[in-house]
Amino acid sequence: MAKILLVEDEINIASFIERGLQEFGHEVSVAYDGQAGWELVRQEDFQLLVLDIIMPKMNGLQLCKQYRQIYGYQSPVIMLTALGTTDDIVNGLDAGADDYLVKPFSFQELEARIKALLRRTGTEAARPVLSCGDLTLDPSSHRAIRGQVVIDLTVKEYRLLEYLIRNQGVAQSRLTLLKNVWDKDFDTNTNVVDVYVNYLRSKIDKDFDHKLIRTVVGVGYRMDA
Repeated sequence: MAKILLVEDEINIASFIERGLQEFGHEVSVAYDGQAGWELVRQEDFQLLVLDIIMPKMNGLQLCKQYRQIYGYQSPVIMLTALGTTDDIVNGLDAGADDYLVKPFSFQELEARIKALLRRTGTEAARPVLSCGDLTLDPSSHRAIRGQVVIDLTVKEYRLLEYLIRNQGVAQSRLTLLKNVWDKDFDTNTNVVDVYVNYLRSKIDKDFDHKLIRTVVGVGYRMDA
């Protein structure tokens, strides 16, 4: 079964869908507006997203586009909405959705579409392991291993390391890291990036001869094998 994020601003509908998904064995996290959904996306890995479109703070189309820009297409997205015209469906698919279900709908149909998407994307299987040199990062278990050493990471340390690995070889400014790992409206005068880079270095570089995280003077940081 899958770890699913449900973003739906109508509490009764969200509760109905959440209970149904849990009965099928899925692990479900719920947010009631687009911004809250985005915060959950930044904190955890989800194997599938179910998004309403008309929501406060950030609508489903914006959330889907932002998710695709940062995290790519590894996890499928289903749009749930009362907007059922051809143009509405095209807009949803253009935003990066994999499927589109118009309200009202039967829960059996939703579950069937979820199963089909998970089979098609292989999400139910093991998720690809990321690597940089002798360091590996497993998105399924949130576990880092360097050599034979298992490294425990906090949520933010994991997110930062994952972003650096996915963009290895490319210098990342502190502002870029703030926008993509922390809140987009984070205080740009903060030294939180440097603090967390030091945390990571103490865990993945300190006891190893070859250092993976490099300082790029005047820019920020780069990860290299």
